[in-house]
Parts: sequence; C-alpha cells; structure tokens
Amino acid sequence: MKIVADTNTFIAVALEEPEKRQIIQFTIGKELVAPEVLPFEVGNALTAMVKKQALDPNEVISAWDAVQAIPVELRRIDIQAALGLAVRFNIYAYDAYFIECALNLRCPMLTLDHRMKMVAMDLGIRILE
Repeated sequence: MKIVADTNTFIAVALEEPEKRQIIQFTIGKELVAPEVLPFEVGNALTAMVKKQALDPNEVISAWDAVQAIPVELRRIDIQAALGLAVRFNIYAYDAYFIECALNLRCPMLTLDHRMKMVAMDLGIRILE
C-alpha cells in the first residue's frame, strides 16, 4: 500500500522527534510517496529551524542525510489542481501539493499538520493517526 507522507513526518523521523516511533509503525511495509517538491521543502524546513534557533546549524547536513536515507517515491503532481485546492481551502500551496498527490493516487496520507488533516478529510482522504 502507498502512503503520501508530508514533509513534517520526514523531519520528525530525522530529528528523532517524539512522533518518530508512531510514524515508523504506520509506514512499516508501506511504500512512501510524496510530491517531487519534497527535497526542496525539507531543505527549507531545516534552514527555517536554524533561523528560529530550533536546530543547530551543524545538524542540518546530518538531518538532510537522515531524510535522504528514507525511501520515498517522488511524484509529479498537477500544480494547477493543487493551486485550486490551496485557494479553495486557504492553505499553503506546499500543503496542497501533498493533498493533491494523495487525491491523485487515491491513497491515505500521513501528516502532523492539523489543518492539512482537516482539509484532507474534507476531501475524503484517509488520514493515518
């Protein structure tokens, strides 16, 4: 079974966040999928954490390497459809990319973002919790 995994789940695993154990349990034996923008969003998230002093600058590369070690299939998505979702639900385009990916593949989604969960459920996407 395929699961669309949001950026925050990759970051949580790489940084040994408390949610790591549950994320791993949800994904064992599953194929992870994400929009092809995932690596760019991971890089942005890591540097944003450094700017907020939530991550030491020396940890960025090791966190990046940890994320890169997680097998994930990167998929092209319909940007126009995702932008429509972003406007319709007043969410960030990056969040809409993941929702569009899950809609397109008709598969469940794994995210730590409450707003994304609500929008996805409104659209009939099963959320793994």
